[in-house]
Order: sequence, then C-alpha cells, then structure tokens
Amino acid sequence: MTDRQMQRAQLGTRFSIVARRWRRSLDAGLAESGLTDATWMPLVHLEACGGGVTQKQLAKHVGIEGASLVRLLDILERQGLVERRLDESDGRARRIHLTPQGEVQLQKVRSSLRQTENELLQDLTDIEIATLADSLRKIDDRLKLLHGIDDETL
Repeated sequence: MTDRQMQRAQLGTRFSIVARRWRRSLDAGLAESGLTDATWMPLVHLEACGGGVTQKQLAKHVGIEGASLVRLLDILERQGLVERRLDESDGRARRIHLTPQGEVQLQKVRSSLRQTENELLQDLTDIEIATLADSLRKIDDRLKLLHGIDDETL
C-alpha cells in the first residue's frame, strides 16, 4: 500500500479522533458557563432556526430524539435560558424561545467557541482553512446524498 493509499484508508479514523478531541476542547472552554455539549447545542440551533420552533423541529436540527431533547429543555428551562410557549395554531404543540438570559448566555457560548476555535486553528493559514472547510462540505454533501439527509437534519 502506498503512503497516499494509507492516508486515505486512515482518514476516517483520524477524522473521528480529531472530531472527538475538538468537541472535548469546546466543552472544556464552555465548562465555566455550566453548559455541556448536550445543553449548549440546542441554544445554538435554536438561534440558527430563528427561535419559536417546535420541540420536534429543534430535535431534528440538533440531531437527537425528541425525548432526549425534552430532558435537555427541562434543564435549560430551569436555568432560565429557554421557555416553552403554546403554539397559537396548534394547542398541542409548544414553541421554544430563548429568554433574555438565554440570549446573554448564547453570546458567551459563541465567544467561548470563537476563542477555542481560534486557538485550535492558529497553525493553519486562511487558505488551508478554506480548503478544509470546502473538503468538509464535500464530505457532508456526499453523506447527505448517500443517507437521504436534508439540510435541516444534523
């Protein structure tokens, strides 16, 4: 096996290891805020969706089962970061909104993420980052095609 073939064969394993370390670094940076990966991700996705989404829609965006999201929302609601409001068009559904405190917390999360990501990427040039981002997009596009995933599903 050539070096190039070996690199290609080991890429998935390397990618998984790096992704796990990346997530740990992000979590460590967010530890002061009292949020874990499980609890800050819904906040980020809620903002990205524009707020006011149903629990079902948010679960789809976060990429977890609805029952798991309900437990996370319970935690976030107790912390005063989100609130559930009745859906005016469907009384059975609840829409999730960031509270003012949640918006403040989300800005802290974003700041921490930026700081950690800047530290992790400091040895890469802008061109290398652009190339990496493009490569990851291509891999993601292939995954979505192979598994019938739409852009709303993580």
